[in-house]
Amino acid sequence: MTKQQPKIRVGIMFSEEISFYLHGNFSTEQGKVFVPGQYKILKKEKKILLAKQNGEQTNIETPFTLTPTKYKENYFELNNVTIGINFHWERKENQQFKGDLEIIEEEGHLTAINVLALEDYLESVISSEMSAKSSEGLLKAHAVISRSWLLAQTEKGKQLQKLGKQHQGVKSEEEFIEWYDREDHQNFDVCADDHCQRYQGITKASTREVANAVRETFGEVLVYNENICDARYSKCCGGIAEIFENVWEPVPHPYLRKVIDHPDTPEGFDTNLDTEEKAQHWIKSNPPAFCNTHDKQILQQVLNDYDQETTDFFRWKTVLSQEDIQRLLKSRLNIFVGNILDLIPIERGVSGRLIKLKIVGSEKTITIGKELVIRKAFSKTHLYSSAFVADKTEMKNGVPGKFIFTGAGWGHGVGLCQIGAAVMGNKGYNYSKILMHYFKDAQLQQWYHADSE
Repeated sequence: MTKQQPKIRVGIMFSEEISFYLHGNFSTEQGKVFVPGQYKILKKEKKILLAKQNGEQTNIETPFTLTPTKYKENYFELNNVTIGINFHWERKENQQFKGDLEIIEEEGHLTAINVLALEDYLESVISSEMSAKSSEGLLKAHAVISRSWLLAQTEKGKQLQKLGKQHQGVKSEEEFIEWYDREDHQNFDVCADDHCQRYQGITKASTREVANAVRETFGEVLVYNENICDARYSKCCGGIAEIFENVWEPVPHPYLRKVIDHPDTPEGFDTNLDTEEKAQHWIKSNPPAFCNTHDKQILQQVLNDYDQETTDFFRWKTVLSQEDIQRLLKSRLNIFVGNILDLIPIERGVSGRLIKLKIVGSEKTITIGKELVIRKAFSKTHLYSSAFVADKTEMKNGVPGKFIFTGAGWGHGVGLCQIGAAVMGNKGYNYSKILMHYFKDAQLQQWYHADSE
């Protein structure tokens, strides 16, 4: 049986009112046609209202779906979409989308969902996640992993619907251990932000190179043991890729394992970070790696303008005062331990990323994890990664005045390293070799064909 290209549901924005402009005619399931123009859908008391540009308002029922009468020509524009949620470059912008606009109610707000063909979605993801001018090897590799990840997540979503939402972690007086994945989304396949994978519709103008990368890998996915791979990626692994179970649920994925991001083991460095001493030496050193680059031309290819607002990827430093950390722990995790006396690594992953960190306070001691909780605890947005060493300084009566964080990498570090893959593409590696470097023992397979749309 020939598999067909699926349509997917992407959660774009979440608000009490959603304003949009139709470019071209759209119709409802009942056949009512909406002409081009500005519209707004809002909640008022217990009603959902559709407001037209002339001020006319009508009651509607949700879900409310508008479908373009011409899929390839007509599109809609959502106003004030928040991008980079909780990141240092968070902002709002208007975004344009192909396909259907669906409005639903969930948890006290309205949600705008874009329903469209998977391959059209991919063109935008690649242009949104990085520069559309990246090398052919990187663009094709990203097309495959984005497609693989999405299909794996939709299958996982079906399983989760049967099981119901599961609590992920442990919360007690002594421990705060949680991990976060796309399981938060019950009413659509994926969201449009970095929580899933960055998608900004046709606002990010695709190039011929991106279109070719998607077309020439049409339907192609990574497969392991006849199952589509849950293909993860992050900005910069820091020299060693992390394993899946150290970041998310404790389920090993054989194709997401430790990867040295270099053709050979870096000479003079021990990459077996099985002791704290070895991990600290690795993090505080500057080993050779594909992702260890300051080549602006390569970074400009892989990073959009707002990502380039961050200049340190491979190794970084940040300083937090005693007051900073106390304030962040309270605001971000609702934890108060008194004066922070020490930050003690309890468990690290294969890349040096902290899985568990003990916070020793004057009034209380608590262990936090996994990596995203740790990153959240020490930043108003997210610390670049949990692969860090925190050195105490300005000691007074046993209480540090400041902590100096020295860190490695940007993101969770699992799977493909985008900056490392960009360097590989620049060096002439094709997409298959890039993928096999980061996803060991996986295979490329055509999951559906262009003639089955």
